[in-house]
Amino acid sequence: MDRDTWNDLSVFAAIVDAGGFTAAGVRLGLTASALSHRMRAMETRMGVRLLHRTTRSVAATEAGERLLASLRPAMSGIEEALNALETDRVRPAGRVRVSAHRAAAFQLVLPRLPAFTEAWPEISVELVVDDGLVDIVSGGFDAGIRRAPALEQDMVSVRLDQGEGLRMVASPDYLRAMGQPRTPADLARHRCLNYRFASGAIYRWTFEYDGQTTTMQTPLGLITNDMDVLREGALAGLGIACVVEALAAPHIAAGRLVSVLDDWRPRLPPNYLYYAGRRNPPPALRVFIDAMKAPLP
Repeated sequence: MDRDTWNDLSVFAAIVDAGGFTAAGVRLGLTASALSHRMRAMETRMGVRLLHRTTRSVAATEAGERLLASLRPAMSGIEEALNALETDRVRPAGRVRVSAHRAAAFQLVLPRLPAFTEAWPEISVELVVDDGLVDIVSGGFDAGIRRAPALEQDMVSVRLDQGEGLRMVASPDYLRAMGQPRTPADLARHRCLNYRFASGAIYRWTFEYDGQTTTMQTPLGLITNDMDVLREGALAGLGIACVVEALAAPHIAAGRLVSVLDDWRPRLPPNYLYYAGRRNPPPALRVFIDAMKAPLP
């Protein structure tokens, strides 16, 4: 088999994995039209149609699926062999591209990066912050960091923390004017500052008490997609906000915010670093994973 055919087969697998020419082009550094031309040429050369094309998506035909089923073990074996050779490098180098939600970027990744950069100056870390769910394979990422329920399937995962508590907080002036809630039901007469996910859904506040968990949609005051804005809104006296412990703690200690409904406080699931299942991850990714598992400074 000539080199061009092998390259085209790799491109074919990448297009199917990405679900389209554009996403695959971003990953491979080629234009969508160039990929489409290569696939048409390969189909002509092989005399069989491998891809279903629509205006919105691209998928493998039945013949294409059979070809992929045979290709993937071989491609995986070659990738593992190349990765094994790479481990013989004295110093890992290159780029590690990571997708993380905002809290993880600030609380888990950034504090560990100074020591990592000092230990591995030949490795560049690209940290892309996105609170939405991201397909790290089609997005061209080496790894992602999300909380447990958001993990993608068929991924190797490494737990980075034990989860984090949430705090319901408001300014002293707001509570003097509106009163302090004693149970979640009391929130009905309050202004609540709400978080909107990247999916468009508004977070339903969760409460844990005596081993029971309940959720409720609180009254809508300010709505934002940024946790820092929620905290600042609470500091400004706009209402009660539900924010992560790390954002609230310094302001509670300084008396700028008051924590309410402490007996009902929930915890968020742990954060996990995850990557596409491989027995031998690339050296740069391997040492990055080790750095993220190290205790926080």
